[in-house]
Amino acid sequence: MSRALPRWGREFVVAFDRAHSERQSALSISGMRHDRLPDGFGVRIDPRVRAYSGGRFLVGGSPTRLLRLAPEAAALIGDGYLEVTDTESAVVARRLLDSGVGNPRPRLLPALDDVTVVVPLHNDGAGLHRLLATLRGHSVVVVDDGSDRPVRIPDSRGRCRVTVLRHDRRKGAAAARNAGLRAATTEFVAFLDSDMVPRAGWLEVMLGHFSDPQVALVAPRIVPREPDAGVLGRYDRTRFSLDHGRREAAVTPDGAVPYVPGAALLVRRRALLAEGGFDEAMRSAADVDLCWRLERSGWRLRYEPAAQVSGDHPVSLREWLRRKVSQGAGVAPLARRHGGMVAPLAVPLWLVVATALLASLSRWGLIGGVITVVTALIRLRRAFAELDNPTRVAAIQTARGCGAGLWRLVSASCRHYWPITALAMVFSRRIRRTAVTLAVADGLADWFTHRDVGGLDPVRYLACKRLDDLAYGTGLWWGAVRARKVSALRSAAPPL
Repeated sequence: MSRALPRWGREFVVAFDRAHSERQSALSISGMRHDRLPDGFGVRIDPRVRAYSGGRFLVGGSPTRLLRLAPEAAALIGDGYLEVTDTESAVVARRLLDSGVGNPRPRLLPALDDVTVVVPLHNDGAGLHRLLATLRGHSVVVVDDGSDRPVRIPDSRGRCRVTVLRHDRRKGAAAARNAGLRAATTEFVAFLDSDMVPRAGWLEVMLGHFSDPQVALVAPRIVPREPDAGVLGRYDRTRFSLDHGRREAAVTPDGAVPYVPGAALLVRRRALLAEGGFDEAMRSAADVDLCWRLERSGWRLRYEPAAQVSGDHPVSLREWLRRKVSQGAGVAPLARRHGGMVAPLAVPLWLVVATALLASLSRWGLIGGVITVVTALIRLRRAFAELDNPTRVAAIQTARGCGAGLWRLVSASCRHYWPITALAMVFSRRIRRTAVTLAVADGLADWFTHRDVGGLDPVRYLACKRLDDLAYGTGLWWGAVRARKVSALRSAAPPL
C-alpha cells in the first residue's frame, strides 16, 4: 500500500513489506530491470534519515519519503548497515536504494582494464597533454573535434595507449563523445574533457558502483583546478557550476542531484549505446538529456563525491558571463523534450498562498496565513499517524518544508524570474524595498551556506551572486523566447 504525503514538491510515502517487495522484484515496472545485488554488497542508511518505532519507519531521502519496513526487514538493517547475503536481504537493499534512504557500499571492483578513457577536445592541446600525464596504463581515445591544427600526441613512454580520431569540421562535444563511445570496445567508458585533471583513485572509487547491475552511470565531484586569487576565481571556489557538493546521492530529476555534467563521467557502454548515446542535435544540456533518458529507461545513476576531478573555470568576466547565460539557455530544449521532468518550481500551493497572505502584513492576511500553515500541518500529521509522535514529526517536516519553500521562492524571484521582479519594482515602492531586502538576504544566506576558508567577504560574494543570477536568468528567458517554449519559464530547474 502506498499513500502520498501532502505535496512539498514531490514527496510521497513508500509502503514496504517483505511479501510485496518479493513480488515486485520478479516484475518489470515501467521498464525497470530488477537484477539482484551481489552478495557482499552493502547499503548504509543516509545519516540525514530519521528512524522511528524501533526502525520500522524511515523518513528521509530526496525528495522526502516515509518508508515502512516489515519487522523482518528492520531487523536486517540493525545499526544502519545492511549487507546482502541472500535473496531476502538483496530485496531489502534494493528498496532502500530505490527509496533514496540508503547509499551503496559496494565490495566488488571491476578491473581497470575494462575501462576506456574518451577525451573530446577542440583547440586544447595543452590541456590534453596535462591530462594524459595523469593517466597510467589506460586505453585512451582522443577525439579531435575539428581543431585548427590536428592534435599531436606526446610521447607517453608507456603510460597509456592512445588512439586519435579526428573530425575534419567541428561537430560539438556530444558528437565527439559518441565517436569515442563507438570506438571503445571495453565494458566501461570514462569521459573526460581535455580541461579536466583526475585525482588519485578517482576511477577505482566509481568502478565499485557498477557491481550493482542496474547502475549505468557514475559521476565524480568536479572542483575548480588551481582557482586564481581574483574575485571570480574565489567565488567559483565555493560556487563552481560543475560542483554538486560533498554529499553522495542518486541522480534523479526530482532529487538533490538532478543531473551530472558530461565533462567527467564513467558509464556502462552498452547502456549508452542502447539509448543512442548523447543527442548530437542539442547545442547544450545534452548531458542532462542523457541522464534523464537513462533514468526514464530504468537505469540507476550515482553521484560519488569521494572521486574527484578538477577542472578549469573561466578567468575573464566575459567568458564567465557567457557560460552562465548558456546554462540558462539550456533549459528550453530540455523543456521541449522532457516536459514535466524539467522540474516546476517545487513549492506547494499552500505555501505560496500562506506566503502571499503573510506578506500582506494585514490582520486578516496574518490570520489566513497561520490557518493555511496549520491546515498543512494537520494533513501531514495524518500521514505520520503510525509513528510514535506524529505531531512532532509533522511539525518538524512542516518547518523544514516552509524554510526550503520560502528559500526557493526568494531565489527564483532573484534568479529565474528577475525580469518580472524588476518590472514590478518600477511600479511599486513597497515591492522595490521588499525585493532589495530579499536579494540581499538571499545572497548573504547563500554566502553563509557556502563560505569557505580563503573565500570572498560577504559584500563581494553578494555582488558575484547577483551577477550570476542575472546572467542565468537572462539565458533562461532568451532561450525560452528563441525556442518559443513557455514551459521553460515555468521551470526552476537547477543551473545546467
